[in-house]
Amino acid sequence: MVRLLNVKMMTQLIHKQGIEAIFVDIMAQLKKDFTNWESFQNIPRPTFHVDGGVLELMPVCGKEKFAFKCVNGHPKNTAVGKQTVVATGQLLNVDDGYPVLITEMTILTALRTACVSAIASDLMARKDASTLAVIGNGAQSEYQTIAHKLVRDIKEVRYFDIDSKAMDKYEQNMQSNFAGHKVDLVRCDDAKSAVMGADIIIVCTACKAHAEVLKYDWLTKGQHINGLGGDCLGKTELQKEILENSYLVVEFFDQSFIEGEIQIFDEEEARRVVDAHFYEIIRGDKVGRNNDDEITVFDSVGIALEDLSALSVIHTLSEKYNIGEIYEMIPNIKDPKNLFSLLVD
Repeated sequence: MVRLLNVKMMTQLIHKQGIEAIFVDIMAQLKKDFTNWESFQNIPRPTFHVDGGVLELMPVCGKEKFAFKCVNGHPKNTAVGKQTVVATGQLLNVDDGYPVLITEMTILTALRTACVSAIASDLMARKDASTLAVIGNGAQSEYQTIAHKLVRDIKEVRYFDIDSKAMDKYEQNMQSNFAGHKVDLVRCDDAKSAVMGADIIIVCTACKAHAEVLKYDWLTKGQHINGLGGDCLGKTELQKEILENSYLVVEFFDQSFIEGEIQIFDEEEARRVVDAHFYEIIRGDKVGRNNDDEITVFDSVGIALEDLSALSVIHTLSEKYNIGEIYEMIPNIKDPKNLFSLLVD
């Protein structure tokens, strides 16, 4: 039997547990799974580039569970009232290959991505960081902001998007979320004014191009950058000089070199500029930063292991709260070799 969660059920589950508690749960599972990095079979995600976007399959296999997500990236979708990124996912048992969960993953991807970057900021940003800059106010922005409030005492959030309506949406959502909290929301006229002097910078735009959303001469000592928008071939956001003059962490080199900010280098150069993998700073093999003056960068593309972590948490919570519909998606027959019996009256 398979549990199925649609969008309505996912939102019901999040409200039941509470979004901050969900963030805490997923972050804990992510840390556990990345600590056991070698126990997972990771591969760069198969990607299909099509007119107007990209289609991806993200598989990963652990010792107990196998997971995959189907996800797209179509920046022009918003012009016709559709989302840029949507996703569905599945969780299966390794021992018998049977699926246990099929779920929406558009919301869940936003949750897990925010958790990943919040962990990176917790390990890499200065301990006294209190000013957050959010460049790109699309679907990810609110999730990122709330998750970061859990790992640092954020007192000021600066935000900018080339789409003023996206900024309006973000401002309205954040004013509602931060009601009663002492957080100043500062609307900025451009990316430069948002990031200058900010402690933590989140860059997450949808433009599928080798853009320079962030420039090196805008930066100051001690800043931390989460570069999230460089997530497919031909799509980057950070000026090359930033990567060459920072402490740089990636999730999974084989995928990051294809899709992340480091794709602008040849392989030898890319290996030279990368200082650590995410799993190495999570389990303490390497530091997240060397000193308070250093500029640090997390070049995040999003990998399947993060989806498995999130799916595992959601599967547990869906059973705890009995949320989701149960379906017979696998044939239940007395003779496992006689599949044709299902077609016989």
